[in-house]
Amino acid sequence: MYGYSGHTMTEDERERLILEHLPQVRLIARRIQERLPESISLDDLVSTGVLGLISAIDNFDPTHNVKLKTYAEYKIRGAILDSLRGLDWAPRQKRRKAKQIEAAINSAEQKLKRSPAEEEICRELNISIDEYHDWLVEIRGLNVASLEFAGSEQGRDLLHYLPDTGEHLPSTLLERSELERLLAESIDGIPEMERTVLSLYYQEELTLREIAQVVNLHESRISQIKTQAILRLRTQMAAQWPVTRGLVGA
Repeated sequence: MYGYSGHTMTEDERERLILEHLPQVRLIARRIQERLPESISLDDLVSTGVLGLISAIDNFDPTHNVKLKTYAEYKIRGAILDSLRGLDWAPRQKRRKAKQIEAAINSAEQKLKRSPAEEEICRELNISIDEYHDWLVEIRGLNVASLEFAGSEQGRDLLHYLPDTGEHLPSTLLERSELERLLAESIDGIPEMERTVLSLYYQEELTLREIAQVVNLHESRISQIKTQAILRLRTQMAAQWPVTRGLVGA
């Protein structure tokens, strides 16, 4: 017998839930894998994601008014991202370039008092637009966790600094609400095309190829736009939500 929060389920019920949510694991793993180097196997990500799914099923508590699918997605993504953090697949040069772009964006924003255009970022970096686009392609795998690495060299997803217990405490609700508000404001301030790409990717769950067809741009260009948008948001969120703010680690 298997149980979660006082409830019990048979082995057959548990197996049924696992099989029912396996497509969700593969979808999440595929979306993460497309942002990684080719050396990272999709099957390895799926296997790790299944472990997250099993953990979600075994620990799910329906009294928290959260759907199992939502909780499972959190655990699946968490398991996959945790496994990737243990890999040294990102060369130091790529991380350095990402830091340089973030610094250039921040510097240009301070001077212009608005989100800089690509050409203005390039001037800060003293490189051509073509070389800048090459940089964005080269570092795209570093953005696997969206706003990951914001605020520190090692980095952690900002939401990891919100506790995963006591979620109905006023302090927790306030922290989450404030983080969501700041993120929404940051998104409102980035260029329209970047907002569109992020919305289609994260809200509508379209692939980069599908987004390219929607906005009539090449898939590689969509990848560059998404990477640039994430770097832009990371820069803004790191300034507004420093990890030293006193939040509890998960």
